Amino acid sequence: MMEDEVVAAQLEQLVTPAVLAQEKYYRQLGMRDRILNLPLMVAAVLTLIWRDVAGVRELSRILAREGFLGCEPTQVSQQALSQRFLTFPAEILERVFKELLPEFERKWHSRKQRPLPSSIQFAQTKFARIWAGDGSTLEAIFKKLDSLAEVPKNQLAGKIGVVIDLVTRLPVEIWFQEKATASDMKFESDILKLVKPQTLILLDRGFCHYQFWQQLIEGDVHLITRLNNKASFTVERVFTNSYSIRDRTVTMGAGTKTIPCITMRLVEIRTGKTWYSYLTSVLDPLILPPYVVTDLYGRRWRIEEAFNTVKRLLGLSYIWTGSLNGIKLQLWGTWLFYAVLVDLGDAIADEVSLPFDRISLEMIYRGLYHFYVAHHKGLATDPIKYFAAPENRDLGIIKSIRKPFKKLIIDPFPDRPTREGSFFFEPSAQPCLTTALAP
Repeated sequence: MMEDEVVAAQLEQLVTPAVLAQEKYYRQLGMRDRILNLPLMVAAVLTLIWRDVAGVRELSRILAREGFLGCEPTQVSQQALSQRFLTFPAEILERVFKELLPEFERKWHSRKQRPLPSSIQFAQTKFARIWAGDGSTLEAIFKKLDSLAEVPKNQLAGKIGVVIDLVTRLPVEIWFQEKATASDMKFESDILKLVKPQTLILLDRGFCHYQFWQQLIEGDVHLITRLNNKASFTVERVFTNSYSIRDRTVTMGAGTKTIPCITMRLVEIRTGKTWYSYLTSVLDPLILPPYVVTDLYGRRWRIEEAFNTVKRLLGLSYIWTGSLNGIKLQLWGTWLFYAVLVDLGDAIADEVSLPFDRISLEMIYRGLYHFYVAHHKGLATDPIKYFAAPENRDLGIIKSIRKPFKKLIIDPFPDRPTREGSFFFEPSAQPCLTTALAP
């Protein structure tokens, strides 16, 4: 992919302050201001990712002839650049990434035109944060550096645990495990340290651990997950029991120290001939009605989409290096550029007043080439305006509507609706206020 001056300038403007803020820490690590210095190495990592450069050899050619991301053309041997990728401290890029997250959040809050999903809006009135957590394996090492000639083919590169904010769609935290076969449960202690009171977190079945759930609940953190097929339970109370929905509180666990007894709410929805079962620690349907529970859990898929974007589109499925430092360097660089894509996608959604779910991050990434061509023909100067323009809808930035819109049912007892509240969710014209979860 060619480097467009407008996109490169915006990326440089965003990243440079965060990079310069790491100069002191960079020197504390004993790093010298050599030719391959801090700004150049951060620019090199991001260039490898966002321009999908074939390898370090090609990257050194680009650096020698045109430079990248504000770095002037510089003659550096391919071997020196390759070795530098193995030794440049990955924690520098991690710090840059975390320095930028508040700026992305600030920009998200400044946009008011794109609507949020109904279940997210409803849950925001009950919880301060709505997150999703999951783990994913980094599949294989790809020999992008010549220094990897001795590394076995298809060697797994580790496992990552990620928490995503389902409101902003930005990463909240990322962890790395060297052992690729590690269970998702290895990230439980990290999640417990991260979460704050009044958080709702969506977890898949890989976190089916009653003691972990109990610790979350004791910290005023609530969860939604799927029922394990082999789980046993005792029904305590029935809220709804109809042809298409069952909503009950149940007791689970063995009553031991490692498998404590825990009370959860089991929500089951029938679609066709199949029942789908969800568990939540929110026991009161007035706080989270059953259809809100199921719709929220369906949005846990957003974290799977994030994994697909960083691994398949941005190349994290193929690790450049077998060294632990090199893996982390690529990891943080990829998630940083993912956050840049999310920010651009959100800006486009706001420009066209559509939900973020209607925007394709993949087609934005692939459409950067078309913006480059249009810019050099003098037809475009702003990527947001360009991608939002009606004449450019053929680029596929805005997804087609595949399913008809359905209003969200928010009645806590949908089989016997009351006249006191609304049956369907109606968006408020005023920004919703986050309130504490009722005890």
